Amino acid sequence: MHSFVKHLCSQYVVERQGTMALPALLTRLLPLRRLFVLGIGFFTLCFLMTSLGGQFSARRLGDSPFTIRTEVMGGPESRGVLRKMSDLLELMVKRMDALARLENGSELHRAGGDLHFPADRMPPGAGLMERIQAIAQNVSDIAVKVDQILRHSLLLHSKVSEGRRDQCEAPSDPKFPDCSGKVEWMRARWTSDPCYAFFGVDGTECSFLIYLSEVEWFCPPLPWRNQTAAQRAPKPLPKVQAVFRSNLSHLLDLMGSGKESLIFMKKRTKRLTAQWALAARRLAQKLGATQRDQKQILVHIGFLTEESGDVFSPRVLKGGPLGEMVQWADILTALYVLGHGLRVTVSLKELQSNLGVPPGRGSCPLTMPLPFDLIYTDYHGLQQMKQHMGLSFKKYRCRIRVIDTFGTEPAYNHEEYATLHGYRTNWGYWNLNPKQFMTMFPHTPDNSFMGFVSEELNETEKRLIKGGKASNMAVVYGKEASIWKGKEKFLGILNKYMEIHGTVYYESQRPPEVPAFVKNHGLLPQPEFQQLLRKAKLFIGFGFPYEGPAPLEAIANGCIFLQSRFSPPHSSLNHEFFRGKPTSREVFSQHPYAENFIGKPHVWTVDYNNSEEFEAAIKAIMRTQVDPYLPYEYTCEGMLERIHAYIQHQDFCIAPGPALPEAHAPQSPFVLAPNATHLEWARNTSLAPGAWPPAHALRAWLAVPGRACTDTCLDHGLICEPSFFPFLNSQDAFLKLQVPCDSTESEMNHLYPAFAQPGQECYLQKEPLLFSCAGSNTKYRRLCPCRDFRKGQVALCQGCL
Repeated sequence: MHSFVKHLCSQYVVERQGTMALPALLTRLLPLRRLFVLGIGFFTLCFLMTSLGGQFSARRLGDSPFTIRTEVMGGPESRGVLRKMSDLLELMVKRMDALARLENGSELHRAGGDLHFPADRMPPGAGLMERIQAIAQNVSDIAVKVDQILRHSLLLHSKVSEGRRDQCEAPSDPKFPDCSGKVEWMRARWTSDPCYAFFGVDGTECSFLIYLSEVEWFCPPLPWRNQTAAQRAPKPLPKVQAVFRSNLSHLLDLMGSGKESLIFMKKRTKRLTAQWALAARRLAQKLGATQRDQKQILVHIGFLTEESGDVFSPRVLKGGPLGEMVQWADILTALYVLGHGLRVTVSLKELQSNLGVPPGRGSCPLTMPLPFDLIYTDYHGLQQMKQHMGLSFKKYRCRIRVIDTFGTEPAYNHEEYATLHGYRTNWGYWNLNPKQFMTMFPHTPDNSFMGFVSEELNETEKRLIKGGKASNMAVVYGKEASIWKGKEKFLGILNKYMEIHGTVYYESQRPPEVPAFVKNHGLLPQPEFQQLLRKAKLFIGFGFPYEGPAPLEAIANGCIFLQSRFSPPHSSLNHEFFRGKPTSREVFSQHPYAENFIGKPHVWTVDYNNSEEFEAAIKAIMRTQVDPYLPYEYTCEGMLERIHAYIQHQDFCIAPGPALPEAHAPQSPFVLAPNATHLEWARNTSLAPGAWPPAHALRAWLAVPGRACTDTCLDHGLICEPSFFPFLNSQDAFLKLQVPCDSTESEMNHLYPAFAQPGQECYLQKEPLLFSCAGSNTKYRRLCPCRDFRKGQVALCQGCL
């Protein structure tokens, strides 16, 4: 109603400011008195609305515009008067509408040339004048009443403030050093976000202190407040044991609909239902009687929200990248099959509702304790949560798991360090534990490897595929025409030996980038694409896209994957695709995981710039026979096993211990290995309590200059384990490795602990978030913690399950 009255006022002002021709002015002289009285009523009402504007802005979400907060306005008498005011104003609008209809009827008479009112219409017209005057008088009376109420309210607050003047002053308490500064901020800015009014802030000192002590935590509790409600923490829900699920129909309902991306994800989940059920049975047998508490989990897929642009949904049917949606579909399914409580959101409104975000602009904490043990999201969702959770984001961010396709290295994650040393990008600087970032492939052990699944074949299917292979059929990896541009030379060589097939998207005519000798099937549904791979001998990549799921699917269906070697390697320094991503990783081929963890005979990596090497590889591949192969970690069971271990053992809400022992700290629990090459956990030393992976898996090497810990551990058939860095971060570790430290210093540096030559200087790490397996410098020999791993499950050590 408020906006309606403002509209009427503005329209009236526009009409009054307009110009009229003299005949029209004479025509309207007679009703001028009515317009004048009506104008007075409008302007009186506008004045009243303006006077009350500050009170309207402080209303609760969903309140009537004419309902003023009782905390501000006072008791029952005030509410009764305000209800009367609301009723009178509503009546006024209805009478204005009636006046407009009568006015329109009068205009019709004037349009007919009759400038006189009929005798039978005079009494109603005269009555309207009286009604308008009566309404104007009512508005005036209401204004007086409101003024009285406001004066009464101010007097009441004055008495309260006078009675509690000492109690409503910012206390000087060393335990709350920021209290007085926060009160000053609230005094100047409390109207900057409606969420403060939602929590009861009304501009008084008492309301500031109540908010800062009971909603936020910058001030001590006020002694005169009733602390019973504030101190009564909600009782934790009784623990429920997680039970494996095999029926996924409820999950499909949870995933929602309406977007092409969601339809794609649901189809994938439904197609793999039987494999997930079989994997659940296998893992249940492996875990035996292991107790698993059911977790309440929120999954917020930020890149699918309208606020982030939802760039993927429109491209699902046009050959766009599907890797992220494959991974998200599998994450949702794995969490559900493991038996955890699940809530899925793909809109900002749903996210706010599930988190309990107060109305406003995101400055205030949540209205309730976070009801979720874990939140899985992406970088878009992370940003949305930070914008809308206020201080609660800092409180609960340890529960967040970020699905991060390419990974985030510690140097980019630590905000201060990244800013000072040139590692700041649009995607890093969140100050999370680097293990909270979960990747599609095991790029760096600094992050947790989440992965996805590929369809697993039974022995009968494998035999049928092996017997039905065409020895001279190749399928090109790439659904977008741009990937084929400039590849005529490779295709010409390949065409001499094999029949080439493509799955390039097109609407009306064949893309010109695809040569005429290529049999292009257009974009295929996943089942039909699988059938194509089961017939083909070769799946060939042209350098892009990087590290997608398709090569693993091809290898699982009995294809050999041929890819290009990059020289120099692609990175953020020389390739636009990686620029701005929070990683300094160098990519030596299109699919490093396939090259390093699978390799020949299933994966061939050659220099495409060398035509002879490329052609020789094609000839050798035609003579090579392979069986369908899928690494265990990319099976349904492998993914369930991995996520189960993370949920059971990863807890980033436990405050980390100090990163830096003193230079002369107690001796570390390590001994030099018999061959004097590395450190091992001493057998007679008790294990570190709560450590995961268990500390006995640790092996420590001193890297050669310029070698990263990731590569150093791989050189010894092991995996770098960043959670072991604190055990090594002492001078004693260097001494036991017989490293002569002339001096020992502690600094923030993602390459520490390390030994520098020349100078014989040892450096220890000062910041726990900067312990990093990634990174190297020819100046340093890095001290690297390594561990073993389960066969086919690089994320878990032998004793990690």
